[in-house]
Amino acid sequence: MKVAVFGACSAIAIEVARLYAADGHELYLVARNEERLETVAADLRARGASKVEIFSIDFLNTDAHHGLVEDIISKAESLDLALVAYGLLGDQLQAQRSFKKARKIIDTNFTSVVSLLTLLSNLMEKNASGTIAVISSVAGDRGRKSNYIYGSAKGGLNIFLQGLRNRLSTSGVHVLTVKPGFVDTPMTADFKKGLLWSKPEVVAAGIVKAVRKKKDIVYLPWFWRYIMLIIRHIPEKLFKRMSI
Repeated sequence: MKVAVFGACSAIAIEVARLYAADGHELYLVARNEERLETVAADLRARGASKVEIFSIDFLNTDAHHGLVEDIISKAESLDLALVAYGLLGDQLQAQRSFKKARKIIDTNFTSVVSLLTLLSNLMEKNASGTIAVISSVAGDRGRKSNYIYGSAKGGLNIFLQGLRNRLSTSGVHVLTVKPGFVDTPMTADFKKGLLWSKPEVVAAGIVKAVRKKKDIVYLPWFWRYIMLIIRHIPEKLFKRMSI
């Protein structure tokens, strides 16, 4: 299988890539930090990947996305799986005071991802095969004062993926929305951890399983589906007074 990972240096992406490397698949890794990419690639080769190629790009430079996808296809010929695994949590307090900071969160988590998915979906639709898996977040299920800018970007992404899945449902292309809860990664290093937190390798195993089973939406770990079901159904009159 030929797997492209966008945001390949993120903690969850590395764990997903390791699982595919152990099964001998080809990996095409994309991230901004080329030095870090080289380190990740060396690790994946040692773990059994049959081929590893790296591509360095700033995802916010959407003008470069077309050339990136062309470069990947020139080496891979086709893709079986495209995993979009990058994102920016940002600082809610700073972002609600500065549109410049808010826009970076939105552009990273939504606009740039839509740019990539437009190219990837058209490619896979033409080939009538493949899977697109995108790491979103439970934060996109309901706006909360603690992270509503990040959450709104993920919420918009969830709607986009719903429509894309609907569009591609008869073309042989599978679209998976991944909604992790709290994950202990460098992005959340400053957060106090508790019982609801999980490790990147747990989420990665869930992603690989969901891809294999052709799931449409997966909450990881599983219990977040029920947590968010409750949160989504709290009446707005009550919810707006809550500190969550």
